[in-house]
Amino acid sequence: MKSRHLSLQLIAVVVGAFVAVPIIYAVIGGFKDTSQLSTNPFGLPAPWNAGNYADVLGSAGFWRQLGNSIFIALLTTALLVGVSALAAFVLARFTFRGREAIFTLFAVGLMFPFTVAILPLFVMLRTLGLLDSPWGVIFVQAAFGIPVTIIILRGFFRSIPNEIEEAATLDGCTSFAFFWRILLPMARPALATVSVLAVVASWNNFLLPLVVFTDPEWWTIPLGVQQFQGEHGADTSRIMAYLVLAMVPALAFYSLAERHLISGLTAGAMKG
Repeated sequence: MKSRHLSLQLIAVVVGAFVAVPIIYAVIGGFKDTSQLSTNPFGLPAPWNAGNYADVLGSAGFWRQLGNSIFIALLTTALLVGVSALAAFVLARFTFRGREAIFTLFAVGLMFPFTVAILPLFVMLRTLGLLDSPWGVIFVQAAFGIPVTIIILRGFFRSIPNEIEEAATLDGCTSFAFFWRILLPMARPALATVSVLAVVASWNNFLLPLVVFTDPEWWTIPLGVQQFQGEHGADTSRIMAYLVLAMVPALAFYSLAERHLISGLTAGAMKG
């Protein structure tokens, strides 16, 4: 048993190293200049130089792209979680003909790759006048996030005992009041989970903003990284500093919600 635990711990350490080492390398690389990266790529900076980080933080373009990414991620998450929570509530707590077929349709949506739909999405957004508009990104991201969000929330909503709903009904609570006042507060771990997944997916989305935005005023962080790399292709250390600062908000949000993530993913596993 001990050897098994040691093996699992070793695997965890190795996987963690694969994730942590590139991040640490980028953080330290941002404190170097390009010549130091060439002559001493794996050593500590000598001397430490915060100029790369200061230049990025002093750039108006970086803060504009950061604000755009935050704005789009928050609105995408609010729309996605709001719509999916209502749909998951109906699919979990109401019995009607075709319920499982509708749920299966959402599950099938998980197998539909986003890249396949990029051309019809572009035509549709152009027809609706949503190109160069943040809503063109928000609506599409929310739509493609609905299947996995409904699956997670439905499992949690179904795990709530029926006795709680029956007691609320006897007290004069309507179905929507039960959903709003009782079910949603109890579902905080699951809501935190789907919110984290939505924010991270929106933050990392590159292809959709690339297709929707031609105006640099609406560029998000991934587009900013590409543009910054094109402008400073020879200044690798400055690019590393930009990448590190671009990761900080998403990592900060994840660290705040991390304690709810596992419990939310496993909620409802015993009663799905």
